[in-house]
Amino acid sequence: MSLKRLVRHEPAIQVSFEFFPPRTEEMEVQLWKAIRRLEPLAPRFVSVTYGAGGSTRDRTHATLKRIVEETGLRPAAHLTCVGASRAEIDDIVRAYWQVGVRHIVALRGDMPEAGAPYEAHPDGYASTADLVRGIRAIAPFEVSVSAYPERHPESPSFDHDMTLLKAKVDAGASRALTQFCFSTDAMARLRDEAARRNIKVAIVPGLIPTTNIKGIARMATRSGAKVPDWLLSLYDGLDHDPETRRLIAATVLVEQVEELSARGFDQFHFYTLNQADLTYAACRILGLGDTGTEQKRDVA
Repeated sequence: MSLKRLVRHEPAIQVSFEFFPPRTEEMEVQLWKAIRRLEPLAPRFVSVTYGAGGSTRDRTHATLKRIVEETGLRPAAHLTCVGASRAEIDDIVRAYWQVGVRHIVALRGDMPEAGAPYEAHPDGYASTADLVRGIRAIAPFEVSVSAYPERHPESPSFDHDMTLLKAKVDAGASRALTQFCFSTDAMARLRDEAARRNIKVAIVPGLIPTTNIKGIARMATRSGAKVPDWLLSLYDGLDHDPETRRLIAATVLVEQVEELSARGFDQFHFYTLNQADLTYAACRILGLGDTGTEQKRDVA
């Protein structure tokens, strides 16, 4: 599919964006620049992450509250099972509803200690499927869950991952957002296997800019994703050349969007890393234009 055909692609493409809560005032300014840059593209929703063991709980809540109050965007709150009782998590879910959040990305989560095996809280939700059921019992939230085109690092097999995905969907999830993946074939295999198992929700590819390829490689190691050798080689010798890295990252992202669109995908979830430019460019190539969305008020 050429770029000319891609821009005219029908049916209409839907996108969503992921942000992480800022740790400093400078990072908050950067986050809100990214939000304001991407808001006119009218994403289906924007999600805000939740640190390992709930380590960013307060900052996640504050960011979501501000999105509700100061933008026209539909925020989705990440929520994990780790390190909290069922009662604590239920209180968090109710607090999100009270501030206007109507969508939760339900995840098992990682332990606070890097590399530590997962242990369910003795009084908590035992699995993501249990968490989905708990959320849906509290209020009629839209619930998204994760999916893995390549085997989850703690999973014995792809088949096991698919069994867990079906359990999450059967519990009430309405879509699956994939881990970032650079293999179009792996994405298509996940979608096709989901259909074979009668998993009737959208499988939404997760896409990530690769400007900081070393950071992406570290994230991939932790998450079970593969960074292909051809992609790593594109960045050889460019550690001190950020402009060229950005040009390469833009090309890689556009090519991935083009290939996935040609395979029938029409929804995409961008892991923005709180940077807007490459995601914005990819969305324009997908045919999304500035909707002229007006800001509710002036913000940083």
